[in-house]
Amino acid sequence: MTAANERSFSATMVDGPTKAPSRAMLRAVGFGDEDFRKPQVGVASTWSMVTPCNMHINELAAEAAQAIDEAGAKAVPFNTITISDGIANGSEGMKYSLVSREVIADSIETVVACQGFDGVLAIGGCDKNMPGCLIALARLNRPAIFVYGGTIKPGAQRRDIVSVFEAVGAHAKGSLDEAGLLEIERTAIPGPGSCGGMYTANTMASAIEALGMSLPGSSAQEAVGPDKRADCRASGAALRELIRRGITPRQIMTREAFENAITVIVSLGGSTNAVLHLLAMADAAGVPLDIDDFTTIGARVPVLADLKPSGHYLMSELIAIGGIRPLMKRLLDAGLLHGDCLTVTGWTMAENLADCPDYPAEQQIIHPFSEPVKASSHLRILRGNLAAEGAVAKISGKEGLRFSGQAKVYESEETALAGILGGEVVAGMVVVIRYEGPKGGPGMREMLSPTSAIMGRGLGGQVALITDGRFSGGSHGFVVGHIAPEAAVGGTLALVCDGDTITIDAQTDRITLSVDEQTLAQRRAQWQPPAPRYTRGVMAKYAATVGSAAKGAITDLF
Repeated sequence: MTAANERSFSATMVDGPTKAPSRAMLRAVGFGDEDFRKPQVGVASTWSMVTPCNMHINELAAEAAQAIDEAGAKAVPFNTITISDGIANGSEGMKYSLVSREVIADSIETVVACQGFDGVLAIGGCDKNMPGCLIALARLNRPAIFVYGGTIKPGAQRRDIVSVFEAVGAHAKGSLDEAGLLEIERTAIPGPGSCGGMYTANTMASAIEALGMSLPGSSAQEAVGPDKRADCRASGAALRELIRRGITPRQIMTREAFENAITVIVSLGGSTNAVLHLLAMADAAGVPLDIDDFTTIGARVPVLADLKPSGHYLMSELIAIGGIRPLMKRLLDAGLLHGDCLTVTGWTMAENLADCPDYPAEQQIIHPFSEPVKASSHLRILRGNLAAEGAVAKISGKEGLRFSGQAKVYESEETALAGILGGEVVAGMVVVIRYEGPKGGPGMREMLSPTSAIMGRGLGGQVALITDGRFSGGSHGFVVGHIAPEAAVGGTLALVCDGDTITIDAQTDRITLSVDEQTLAQRRAQWQPPAPRYTRGVMAKYAATVGSAAKGAITDLF
């Protein structure tokens, strides 16, 4: 790639006499004469004091920008938004969470395309930041790299945010007093970084590294420390080389690369949100990926990591034994990864992993293939008369593989949480939470508060929960989300009544409502679609444009 081509976007903004006004504006923000001859790189920072996940990212962005400048380009930092799932969970505000993925993607695309940046380095810390960044990078298709902000250190007694949510359920049950609840609240979150288990943030960071869009090791570093700062500096230098060589995201984000990402998140026991986000990222990259691909790939990939929420260990403990790279090397050696996929190093996945050492012999976090945590994927794509387009279950096997019970129906997350905490939900029930889908919510809230309340009340193995909403990566238990078609568009979920029998079978991948077709037809004739919850603003626009969860809940008018 020639020097002129390295500046194919920025040159249109700053070259020639007619662009003197543009150069005048840029001089005021720190450009000198020589900078106008360099490739311009946008540094998309998701820094915010809204959440500990992102509170340190301004410092990481500064490290990356300095490295970009030192490599001979000109860094231009800018911010996009973030929200906090952990704070908003269980409230009306949580409806904005998935919406923020689209806002982040749109804002990064808008700034980069408007300003004519020749490359993009994006840094994300909370779970919607990451797919939002990758959607934008795929749309723009300019040389780009993603840096993960890093995971949080464990709290006292290995606590994390899920410890607090489950403590709320224990308090409601009466097994934890107010002093105990306060002590857990005060000690669970010790500082910067994303939630500490294999929840959505660490799942998506791992997926993006497996996709080839982050440097090796980026997904398995603590937020605070020299490793993460070094990752930022190395990423800045690597991006300069991507610009020089003309390597763009769509050369990296191929079908085979997405298969690698799915393989890695299955082996790690990752979050159900990965299904939603990888489908959306693939759509942005123009890659054909279907919800049923998770079934096909998952059938041959075992769960090998004993990580929270359903397992025992935290991400920081996985980092201490080498992170995810030795696991990826094992998967590659077993023929489960495509080793010829290009990555942001400019090398292939196999070349990146060639010299990677294995885990220490005494470690217990990553199981051998001969003794997996689960022989096939924990992410199950279910179909049946309750989910003609599909639903996503997270079945670790510890809950059992089949559950049949009587429906207890709630029209919102708030009423369900009140019912669970108030003792309405008892063993043998299937909790149904509906009108929480992409359109119906709108925004597809995570059900972390209800699932944590179930676990906290000691009902984890005795109660199932199904919803057209979704789950936090911290949710565990017998749970099924992303039910599509959702209730708000007339899906069968809207027709369920208290006492109906619902069966979830993770061996046959079926979710069945045991009500005859004639009765369902009578109920459907009486059903009326709910009025829109929002008629103005971002939520109204989102509800009008968002598609099915089975397609990634993407917003697309075409």
